[in-house]
Amino acid sequence: MDFALSPELRELQARVRSFIRERVMPFEADARWGRHGPSESLRDELVALARADGLLTPHASRELGGLGLSHVQKAVVFEEAGYSALGPTAMNIHAPDEGNIHLMEVVASPQQKERWLRPLVQGATRSCFCMTEPPPGAGADPSMLRTTAVRDGGDYVIDGVKWFITGAQGAGFAIIMARMEDGSATMFLSDMDRPGIEVERTMDAMDSCFTGGHGVVRFSGLRVPESDVLGEVGQGLRYAQVRLAPARLTHCMRWLGQAQRAHDEALAYARRRQSFGRPLGEHQGVGFMLADNEMDLHTARLHIWHTAWLLDRGERANFESSRAKVACSEAEWRVVDRSVQILGGQGVTGESAVARIFADMRAFRIYDGPSEVHRHSLGRKILAGRRDASLRQA
Repeated sequence: MDFALSPELRELQARVRSFIRERVMPFEADARWGRHGPSESLRDELVALARADGLLTPHASRELGGLGLSHVQKAVVFEEAGYSALGPTAMNIHAPDEGNIHLMEVVASPQQKERWLRPLVQGATRSCFCMTEPPPGAGADPSMLRTTAVRDGGDYVIDGVKWFITGAQGAGFAIIMARMEDGSATMFLSDMDRPGIEVERTMDAMDSCFTGGHGVVRFSGLRVPESDVLGEVGQGLRYAQVRLAPARLTHCMRWLGQAQRAHDEALAYARRRQSFGRPLGEHQGVGFMLADNEMDLHTARLHIWHTAWLLDRGERANFESSRAKVACSEAEWRVVDRSVQILGGQGVTGESAVARIFADMRAFRIYDGPSEVHRHSLGRKILAGRRDASLRQA
């Protein structure tokens, strides 16, 4: 594995770093950033800035107007974007749109790409991914799907309820996972303004970084034509892995930027704050926390880069993706938690960015599969001797 960055990637890294600090971070005090994320008007303004700087949707293919970044290149760019919680929104690399763009580039038909994907890449619309359901439906176990799709002539009729659907309020279209009559799963595309779709409510969640928040969506006799099936009928669970394995890793990348931001804020405070006659950071307890932060950040970065390198080589890397999701989400959480402790009272107020990062970061250990589910999956694969790739191959 070669960790050296090419001159071109270093230049892109510097561009993104400058864009986030100079153009995006000034918006962090904007009143349009509320409990359910940045408002549509704030998102549109941020997206316009990224578009003007040539940094919009950089992970998309060049054919669609992106930069065609590799997974390793995304690791560098997404971490820099994540330094501000508004950075991924500005650059159109936030969940769920980032994962939906990747999935649709692989699976969607040419007609579907023109109708839905191209406007998404251009930042002209938003999307949502409708898979998670209230109990007893699908959560971390997608095989428990209860939303149904029944064939009726040339259409499919979809009925069911989804929840924790990120970005549902205000989304232009949805990718819907539903169970077929034979028990298999299929993905469907649908505009959100079709009859039979209702966003019942927006849920109050700890995090506030996603435009549109997290919604409860009901499908009541939604008719979707056969042409709007995403990919092949019955292949929904396989496509979910196409989407989720890289999406877990990009979450790690973006949140690493947030963890680095929290650490930097804590470090600056530890240098300037005087306590018992000397800078706070010179006290051993605080110095140890700063050292532990550096080690956790480094460990998370290595997990991300190794898994990204495997994906760029064409490895499936599902084992490594799960491992990185657990290791990074927990390491990055520890960094933010220690940063709050170092900041003391400042860390639990809106006086710094760390309190918001803390609230957002806690959910990362649950999104895209709780740590416990990934550990269960990893344990089964270890016992069976099944691993997609290994560090020894590097």
